[in-house]
Amino acid sequence: MQRASNRTVTVDITYGDEYFGQVGPFEVDLGWWSSVDEVVARATAAAGVPVLVARLVDGHSEDPGHGGRVRYHAEALRRPAGLNSRPLDGDAAALLGPAALLGPAERRAAWATPAGLRAALAWAEAELAAVGRPQAGPARQIRTWNLSGLVRIPTATGVDAWLKTTTPAFNAREGEVIALLGGVDRALVPTVLAADPAGGRLLLDHVPGEDCWAPSAGTVADLVPRFVAAQAALADRPADLAGLRDRTPPALAAQLTALLDRLPEETDLTPEELDGLAGFAAGLPGLLDRLADCGLPQTLVHGDFHPGNWRSDGAGTVVVDYADSCLGHPALDGLRPRAYIGPEAWQHHVRVWTEAWQRHAPGCDPGRALELAEPLHHLSYALRYQEFLDHIEPSERPYHEGDPASELRALLACARGA
Repeated sequence: MQRASNRTVTVDITYGDEYFGQVGPFEVDLGWWSSVDEVVARATAAAGVPVLVARLVDGHSEDPGHGGRVRYHAEALRRPAGLNSRPLDGDAAALLGPAALLGPAERRAAWATPAGLRAALAWAEAELAAVGRPQAGPARQIRTWNLSGLVRIPTATGVDAWLKTTTPAFNAREGEVIALLGGVDRALVPTVLAADPAGGRLLLDHVPGEDCWAPSAGTVADLVPRFVAAQAALADRPADLAGLRDRTPPALAAQLTALLDRLPEETDLTPEELDGLAGFAAGLPGLLDRLADCGLPQTLVHGDFHPGNWRSDGAGTVVVDYADSCLGHPALDGLRPRAYIGPEAWQHHVRVWTEAWQRHAPGCDPGRALELAEPLHHLSYALRYQEFLDHIEPSERPYHEGDPASELRALLACARGA
């Protein structure tokens, strides 16, 4: 399916306990529901005061997460004098849907509430001042959805900072992961200006350059060996990795067993597909033994090592976004770029990745590990997507609703091919 390049947007605006109605519908250029930069700009112009998106209220599209008709709740940072208001209760609540926008919702992200959004911005402003980088202009909201929020903040030094918010319950402590990798290769990771792990807040220095969605052969040849070298070094320090979430192959096998009990009620997998997954689970111990024989160590795994999370300015490449990081098998990272690059680029990546591991783990068989780990790669994402669904509020479920079943079907296709 070709993904939509735009969407039709309506925004409900509040300020505290007051409701100021809707602005829109209007068209925005980017189809991704989570991209809110233009939504904020259009809603701010309509309201006459700065507004920020708190959360997605609902969305309707043939390709959930992209295009179609989308509705957001935005909070005004100042009272909109040019708009009429009414209390956010009674008839207003009925207009807004089954639950008032400011009412509580189970599993709502902290930054998806007006109070939580304001608190995160205030935290970032205070932390920037504390490190001698005071905020120098309005924060620019770039992205918000159930997994994270991303805000770009100008500072007095002329170099922007980035505020990232995540949910601690199901995400890695990114500041700690960055510190582990940065202790091996400082140029591999962004600079952390401040971190609040308990609050799920991270303040990062701007990384110049562009995201490497179509990485050059030179970028791969430079970055991949450096990342492998860092993983190999950290594999020799198991005590430092003890705080990471366990996504090692044995842990994935145990988590699959728990997931199988839920699948009949929670997915559209057929009885034949469920039988196939049960058969895969029965044969999994043998697969894990063969994978272990390949000789690669358990280590820190990025968890989402696709080239869109590599950022390069031509002189160097930095890896960003460590929310999915865990303790696991490095082949999971080795396989991740495959879905994002063409066949020729994939073969180049495989050569670079396998040669790097052969240097750091003499006698290992990384090429065989990639082949054996492919079903586990899909299993790890099925489990991760299910983790998302277990921790997000109902209005956000369209982003991920069919993802666990999709990954499990890919797992079955790998198993049949093997």
